Amino acid sequence: MMEGFLMPLSDQGITQNRYTLIPRTAVLLRRGDSYLLLKGAPTKRLWANKYNGLGGHVERGEDALSAAKRELFEESGLTADLWLCGTVVIDAGEIGICLFMFSGEGDGEPQPSKEGLAEWVEYRRIGELPVVEDLPVLLERIHNMKRGDPPFHARSFYDAEGKLVVKFGE
Repeated sequence: MMEGFLMPLSDQGITQNRYTLIPRTAVLLRRGDSYLLLKGAPTKRLWANKYNGLGGHVERGEDALSAAKRELFEESGLTADLWLCGTVVIDAGEIGICLFMFSGEGDGEPQPSKEGLAEWVEYRRIGELPVVEDLPVLLERIHNMKRGDPPFHARSFYDAEGKLVVKFGE
């Protein structure tokens, strides 16, 4: 066991200038030149009627990969061999989101869920659809990757003019 990584909360060094991160997953499953995207249900509080990857929270006791596979199945009825293609730290104020981005090759016809309707969308059509704000930037990065490439790391935030910025690490 590695000493130093498992520490009591009092020793974690939590301060105002550090994030408390909520772990989440996003799955952008690929089939040829199409991606499985979820069109959010009209009743959703966030992203109603907008396209996004599939995914959600990493629940207590889960690792990110298991959570991504669970969310993919819950939201589409599909399973796939997923790989980590990147992480994004999303600045949401004092609390941030650590988004684990997964991809993989998939097939099959998705089933609707309470979250919305998952459907295969051709990559070239992404710009024609109502999508969540960061999807085009992240999907472009993933579209140019292949299994085995090192994962990217990025930070997402709004600048002083209220414009979304996704900044990739070097």
